Amino acid sequence: MIFKTPLLFSAASLLALTACVDPNAFPDNPNARAQQGALMGGLVGAAAGASSGSDRLGKAVIGGVIGAAAGGAIGATLDRQAAELRGSINNPNVTVTNHGSYLTVNMPQDLLFAVDSASLRPDLRSDLGSVATSLLRYPNSRIEVIGHTDNTGTAAYNYDLSQRRANAVSGVLTQGGVPFGRITTIGRGFDQPIASNATADGRAQNRRVEIIIRPTS
Repeated sequence: MIFKTPLLFSAASLLALTACVDPNAFPDNPNARAQQGALMGGLVGAAAGASSGSDRLGKAVIGGVIGAAAGGAIGATLDRQAAELRGSINNPNVTVTNHGSYLTVNMPQDLLFAVDSASLRPDLRSDLGSVATSLLRYPNSRIEVIGHTDNTGTAAYNYDLSQRRANAVSGVLTQGGVPFGRITTIGRGFDQPIASNATADGRAQNRRVEIIIRPTS
């Protein structure tokens, strides 16, 4: 049982270091996500090793090393993919956000579709083509395409519209070569607003399609 003190100290140290590596605080540091991923992976790996069988301290060290390597690799891949996506999408209203363990490509629906329509604007297909190309370059991920609306109209109507718009975006990705099995399409209607629906600007922000990219290894 004497291993508990150094192990707990190591875990606390990793937590403290993770808190220090805030990628949003250092936007010019291209390795911030990789560093954060390595720290978090090391902590998770150490905890898993410490909880299994005998020689827990040794397993905690090994688990920490393996977890740090895996977490750092995922973080570095997300950093690289996010940078490439930002460089290939030619619309400043389309944003790419790196959350540390996944990416979100946020595309305002007002750019993609006409009012009450699920037919994609032809000029936006090139940006979706860039996303499809990125997904092919980074095949070890699963993708969620999520449609959102504002609260104008009934819940049933908005759910159906958001689903059809998500399907339209997914269709372009599959036409670009992304395997259908990697993609899940979801319609959320107005259930998950990111701004107030009380203003025109807020409603415009809520009308969006999000492409979530989650690494699988």
